[in-house]
Amino acid sequence: MKLKILLFFICCCIGFHSFGSASLNEEVSALLSIKAGLLDPLNRLQDWKLSYNTSHCNWTGVWCNSHGAVEKLDLSHMNLSGRVSDDIEKLQGLTSLNLCCNGFSSSLTKAIYNLTLLISIDVSQNLFVDSFPIGLGRAAVLTLLNASSNNFSGFIPEDIGNATLLETLDLRGNFFEGSIPKSYKNLQKLKFLGLSGNNLTGEIPAELGQLSSLEKIIIGYNEFEGGIPTEFGNLTNLKYLDLAVGNLGGEIPAELGRLKDVETLFLYQNNFEGKIPAAIGNMTALQLLDLSDNMLSGEIPAAISQLKTLKLLNLMCNQLSGAVPAGLGGLNQLQILELWNNSLAGPLPIDLGKNSALQWLDVSSNSFSGEIPAGLCSGGNLTKLILFNNAFSGPFPLRLSTCLSLVRVRMQNNFLSGTIPVGLGKLEKLQRLELANNSLGGQIPSDLASSSSLSFIDVSRNHLTSSLPSTILAIPNLQNFMASNNNLDGEIPDQFQDCPSLSVLDLSSNHFSGTIPASIASCQKMVNLNLKNNQLTGEIPKAIAVMPTLAILDLSNNSLTGGIPENFGTSPALEVLNVSYTP
Repeated sequence: MKLKILLFFICCCIGFHSFGSASLNEEVSALLSIKAGLLDPLNRLQDWKLSYNTSHCNWTGVWCNSHGAVEKLDLSHMNLSGRVSDDIEKLQGLTSLNLCCNGFSSSLTKAIYNLTLLISIDVSQNLFVDSFPIGLGRAAVLTLLNASSNNFSGFIPEDIGNATLLETLDLRGNFFEGSIPKSYKNLQKLKFLGLSGNNLTGEIPAELGQLSSLEKIIIGYNEFEGGIPTEFGNLTNLKYLDLAVGNLGGEIPAELGRLKDVETLFLYQNNFEGKIPAAIGNMTALQLLDLSDNMLSGEIPAAISQLKTLKLLNLMCNQLSGAVPAGLGGLNQLQILELWNNSLAGPLPIDLGKNSALQWLDVSSNSFSGEIPAGLCSGGNLTKLILFNNAFSGPFPLRLSTCLSLVRVRMQNNFLSGTIPVGLGKLEKLQRLELANNSLGGQIPSDLASSSSLSFIDVSRNHLTSSLPSTILAIPNLQNFMASNNNLDGEIPDQFQDCPSLSVLDLSSNHFSGTIPASIASCQKMVNLNLKNNQLTGEIPKAIAVMPTLAILDLSNNSLTGGIPENFGTSPALEVLNVSYTP
């Protein structure tokens, strides 16, 4: 009896070994077939060849299980192209397939639907075309499917809804069309859903609100219909919700206020209307809130002041009105506040920036009034201060002149008074200073001329007096200098030998006297020179006529003599020449 059992065991082992050898030989053949279909300019698969000394399990990108069967194929980041062979289906034990980040531009073989043991498949960041193969829903243990950043088209495979263990589904950045399959309600383990950047239409299925494991939804940049399903308020594990640029409309559901773990809420560039729900104030984990470019109206809810971890608040380009809640000034983590292009009024919170690391403030094109808060740069991080097209009054905040982080200051078209403070020229990062159309008086601070970073200065339409600082036009990076419509006088500084970048100079409508410096012709990038409405005398320098890029020259309404130099007829770029009302 024992002998019979032993013989039976030996026969079984021999049979299994024979089957195993045949199966392994088939896998080697499949791998060589895959290689034959690929273009490998970097020769990354040079070791994929038959050898008595090396098992295919040691080939680049190939991993085998303890029985010698291929279970993982990782060909990512190898600059491969060509076509993936249908013989890949012969790798029946494959659990992980990674073709990410190559140059495949063919269709993806439909044979992958036979790889029913797949746990992970990543074909992202290629140029795969045509429809995505149907059948992966048969892979009962599939947990990750990433086909993002390709050129797949057609409908999103509905059968993926059968892969009920799926945790990550990323189809972003393709050309998929049609609607989101309702079968995806079966994906109860799903944590990440990425469908953004496609051509999806129809309504967002309310059934997605049943996927209680979801932590991240990114499905914007599509052409949906309807609005946000109220059922999304049931996704209490959600941390990231991005529905931006989705053609969504209606009101923002108050039910979103139940999502207390959401850190990022992006709803920008849609057609949302109505009021911002006060329930958003209950989303106490929010760090990034962007509702910009919609049609939201009413006031900013005071409840937003409860979002103590908020770093970004972007409500620009809506139809909001009323005052900014004073409590926003107490958000000590706030870094970016964008409210521009609304109908907001009243003063800004007096302590805005005082208790936070504010980096970017843009409230332009509203009806704000009152003084500019003094502590905007208290944290020393303010880079962009954009306040133009409002009704701010009072002085330019003195503390801003010591704000070393400033890159842009845009305060034009307000009612600011007083003087431009000394110190701005010492701000080594300051590139733009725009103070036009205010009621600023006094002199242009001489320290501006010492700046090494300023490229754009506009102090036009103020009440500035005295002469220009002698070296202000020699700032090394200066491209635009505009000081028109002031009460400036004296001579134009003869400092144009060093003006490598200056392209626009507008000193019109002042009281400048003396002659036009001949050295101005050394500004090889000058495009627009406007000196009209002054008291300039003498002749027009002949060298101006040969300035290589000068397109607009306005010297009208001065006291120039000597006529127009003949060589202006051969000016290489001149399009407009105005010397009217000149003797």
